[in-house]
Amino acid sequence: MEVNRVTPINKVVKRNKNALLKSILIFTIIASFTVLLMGGYWIFKEQAPRPLEVTNEKGEVILTKETIMGGQAVFQKYGLMDYGTVLGHGSYMGPDYTAEALTVYTEGMKDFRAEEKYGKPFDEITGEEQTVIRDLVKTEMRENRYDPDSDTMVITDAQVYGYEKVGEFYRKVFTEGDGWGLKAELIKEEHMPAEERAYVASGDQIQQISDFFFWTAWLSSTERMNDDITYTNNWPYYEDAGNEMSFSAIWWSGASVTVLILFVGIILFVFYRYHLGMEEAYKDGNFPRIDLSKLPVTSSQLKSGKYFLIVTVLFFVQAMFGALLAHYYVEPDSFFGIKWIHDILPFNIAKGYHLQLAIFWIATAWLGMGIFVAPLVGGHEPKKQGLLVDILFWALVVLVGGSMIGQWLGANGYLGNKWFLLGHQGWEYLELGRLWQGVLAAGMLIWLFIVYRGIKSGLKRENDKGGLIHLLFYSAIAVPFFYLFAFLMNPDTSFTFADYWRWWIIHLWVEGIFEVFAVVVIGFLLVQMKLVTKSSTVKALYFQLILLLGSGVIGIGHHYYYNGSSEIWIGLGAVFSALEVIPLTLLILEAYDQYKMMRDGGVDFPYKATFWFLISVAIWNLVGAGVLGFLINLPAVSFLEHGQFLTPAHGHGAMMGVYGMFAIAVLLYSLRNIVKPEKWNDKWLKFSCIMLNVGLAGMVFASLLPVGFLQMKEAYVNGYAASRSADFLKQDIIQSLLTLRSVPDTIFLVGVVALVLFSIKAMFNLRKVTHKEIEPLPVRDLSTDEDE
Repeated sequence: MEVNRVTPINKVVKRNKNALLKSILIFTIIASFTVLLMGGYWIFKEQAPRPLEVTNEKGEVILTKETIMGGQAVFQKYGLMDYGTVLGHGSYMGPDYTAEALTVYTEGMKDFRAEEKYGKPFDEITGEEQTVIRDLVKTEMRENRYDPDSDTMVITDAQVYGYEKVGEFYRKVFTEGDGWGLKAELIKEEHMPAEERAYVASGDQIQQISDFFFWTAWLSSTERMNDDITYTNNWPYYEDAGNEMSFSAIWWSGASVTVLILFVGIILFVFYRYHLGMEEAYKDGNFPRIDLSKLPVTSSQLKSGKYFLIVTVLFFVQAMFGALLAHYYVEPDSFFGIKWIHDILPFNIAKGYHLQLAIFWIATAWLGMGIFVAPLVGGHEPKKQGLLVDILFWALVVLVGGSMIGQWLGANGYLGNKWFLLGHQGWEYLELGRLWQGVLAAGMLIWLFIVYRGIKSGLKRENDKGGLIHLLFYSAIAVPFFYLFAFLMNPDTSFTFADYWRWWIIHLWVEGIFEVFAVVVIGFLLVQMKLVTKSSTVKALYFQLILLLGSGVIGIGHHYYYNGSSEIWIGLGAVFSALEVIPLTLLILEAYDQYKMMRDGGVDFPYKATFWFLISVAIWNLVGAGVLGFLINLPAVSFLEHGQFLTPAHGHGAMMGVYGMFAIAVLLYSLRNIVKPEKWNDKWLKFSCIMLNVGLAGMVFASLLPVGFLQMKEAYVNGYAASRSADFLKQDIIQSLLTLRSVPDTIFLVGVVALVLFSIKAMFNLRKVTHKEIEPLPVRDLSTDEDE
């Protein structure tokens, strides 16, 4: 009887391992998403109004909610968010249309009041008179005349004149081109049916997009109801419109640094006090020997090889589009004088492809790795697993090909009312049409089913529902789940609220969930290779997940500072964005441990290439995601640089440096196990790793970063709109820095080509299947195997 009483107690103890960390993680997730969802509700309630009617002082209708919404749809339909920006979000070749429209609107008002008061245009009156007019216009435009009861708004005669100037300006731009990278006659009425249009209102599309741009200029310069700050928290910086940095931006910049220093001390103390790092599972001189020729290979694992080949090909194509985009900054309307290339692939289409292909190849690498790992976790190959892997592969091929064709047709106006369904949806990072979004979501669900079938037996054997295999499964579930929020945006969704959900995909899905998945996968692989102890790894994973989700979820708020969201996000986003640096910094410690493992493995260690890229991930996590991200997330910096070149400096360092390098790492780990050991050549991969890192560092630090600093200074001196103009980009020093980028870009492309050639060769040297379906695999059982 005594034995019977002891046994269940031991089981309970095992099941409650890391109980405190589990509780903290659950609390962190609930608290973080509660704040985020409540903040989303606040954004929805406090978003800038889109009045049913906007009238002049005589009661004549000037614009309507229908034309504002229609203009947003026109903006999206032609993929203009992949050329310029609205409210600071989008791409950097073209202007920020909000800042540009605000300038035209303000200058129009100044001319109207100057003519009315002094009988001359604003530029022809004296300096003292100009001061009077500036103050008059500033006061006039910041007054909020919206009536929430009737959902209507009256604007003054001066505002009407400014509105008309905005319309005249954009009619010329979209008729004649902008003299930079935008095609003449881009917007044509024949691209849409005359009646019953999808999302686009009836009537002139150019007038609608002008109304939309004017609306963003209005909300950026008009104070919120019963407040002394605009809907965009006084962004963009333009003194003549009264837009100057708020106290919140200054205070929370300092407060975030202070909080960061405090929490660095606290977290480092906890980390070292409770030994929350991964511990080596081997002793000096007793490094585990891995004989690749004896490792099992199943049918589905072998079929994952074609995923990795496609990954490298898509990576090459995506990098080539990046090189084309970089060239357009120097020669905006052709490629070394070849006009037809620009005619077929203008900046906005090339940029959409560049972003979507990045997501495709990185995600496909991770999907392939999940397929490869599943039998190792479950201990056998499920029936028909290889067939499902093939089905998913061809679904991905259809997705990539179909979505790219659809984006091209949609952005060129050839799909009519089907533009949103089949074409270019119009959101940066979410360019692919709604149908292709559905295909992508379905593909991820199929992948999750494949992974679940593979690891199901391991899940059943693992008593601890928070154990290593369960953590791997939970992180896999999160990948398709968080992408589903992409379906909450439509062209008629208010731009501010749509941007709230859009950043759920970019920040929470790409930067958050994939980060979580990466951390868990790295821990799993290290345990699988018997390099670290299982108990220390699970404990370390919980600690890392607490930090990642505790800072990263609310840290999404740094994207909401100036897009029309409420001022509270300046505080929340600033503090939690600063804290995101801490888990990224701790990964450097993990990288050093990985380096020691690789060194201890000696010349016979087969996964050197994987570890080179994992170390690269940790370095870029700190530098690209952490340091450069922290720089632009400070509200006082973001106020001036929001939507400038410092943003892609961070973006390239984080997206390629972290997620791209990790995708290559898991790709090489998987390939290493299915390629004949004698046909493997680490020299190619070492060369590729060096070239990719040197090229990436060059484009970030020799080109994007210095241009970003100069652009930020231009905004401080001459206003934000000036820093985003073509005139700024045409300056000799800027053109020299942008031209210089061709050197690191070329180095980077050489690294990509080396990786592609290696992958092609690998496909001709795959091992044979060693174990059939259902046959037990000779692998370590991580569901029950305890540390020795």
